Amino acid sequence: MNTTHSADDDPVAAAAASPEYAVESLEASAFTIPTDAPESDGTLAWDSTTVVIVSARCGPHTGIGYTYAGPAAAAVIVGKLSGIIEGADAMMPQRSWMQMQHAVRNLGKPGLAAEAISAVDIALWDLYARLLGQSLTVVLGAVHQATPVYGSGGFTSYDDAQLTAQLSGWAQDGIGRVKMKVGRDPDRDAHRLTVARQAVGPDVQLFVDANGAYQRKEALLWAGRFAEHDVRWLEEPVSSDDLDGLRLVRDRAPAGMEIAAGEYGYHLPYFQHMLDAGAVDCLQADVTRALGISGTLRAAALCDARCMDLSLHCAPQVSAHVGTAVWHLRHLEYFHDHIRIEAMAFDGALTPQPPGELRPDRSRPGLGVEVRWADIEKYSVR
Repeated sequence: MNTTHSADDDPVAAAAASPEYAVESLEASAFTIPTDAPESDGTLAWDSTTVVIVSARCGPHTGIGYTYAGPAAAAVIVGKLSGIIEGADAMMPQRSWMQMQHAVRNLGKPGLAAEAISAVDIALWDLYARLLGQSLTVVLGAVHQATPVYGSGGFTSYDDAQLTAQLSGWAQDGIGRVKMKVGRDPDRDAHRLTVARQAVGPDVQLFVDANGAYQRKEALLWAGRFAEHDVRWLEEPVSSDDLDGLRLVRDRAPAGMEIAAGEYGYHLPYFQHMLDAGAVDCLQADVTRALGISGTLRAAALCDARCMDLSLHCAPQVSAHVGTAVWHLRHLEYFHDHIRIEAMAFDGALTPQPPGELRPDRSRPGLGVEVRWADIEKYSVR
């Protein structure tokens, strides 16, 4: 029997090779940044957000990646993934992506480990593009010039004035789609919807996100009420784990109202199961959760095979580039918390251009951003 194995058969051995362009170091740091006001949605309340930032270095070039996760994600990166990535070929980010998935088998890939892999994968793609001297949008094979966005916030903790100011601000900036949170206090939601519609006028599309706050029949009741305010997008009316419930609401929702979910997908089987169940009209994926750029583009291919659109979830500085490479792209969630954090953390952060889209700067290599370490050091938690 031939028992010889190649380096490709052993992820650790493969990573230990010495390619011409070896990743010399992989580092991760976590920063917890307070919100600018108390925030809540249908099922959760919070007053801070943690971003984990990864640096992958090869010679004079450093790739940047990040995820919105707990500080423990940084520990997974340093304690488990750095040994796989350091010494790996910086010109082969998808090979490293494959090897990282082998490495976390006993940790449990969905959840924290997937977020850690996502941050590293983004950093490796950024590094690869910088080594090539090209913008990431070019390296990924863009099929669109820009990524359309919708303004997202409208937290249930906001009073009428805060809700009006935020939503109308996006509309005035030329963003033709806005989203608000619902489901925490249903008795107030009818009034909040009236306030929101008055704030943006009749021509701006109004989306709502229940974050899984409803039971199935309750979701159907509210779908009818949302339609009275010309709501066209109902996100997570029931738990995204309830595929039968999502399918029920999708089948019985008012005409013109789309059901969306998927932002909590951590790997391809999740998206495959959701699509096979016919649970959504438009799939969502988060590049900082769904195994990074490599994983998100594969989820996009599942949508392509069904002629179904993909909507990207948050993390605008990386999602803007990824969106340009998604064939059946709908839009990107331009989320209030992440807008604040990324403007604070990165030089070169993109802002929406008319008619409400993020356009990657092709004159800047990679993601086109640099970390403002001095500005965020005070928020460090690791």
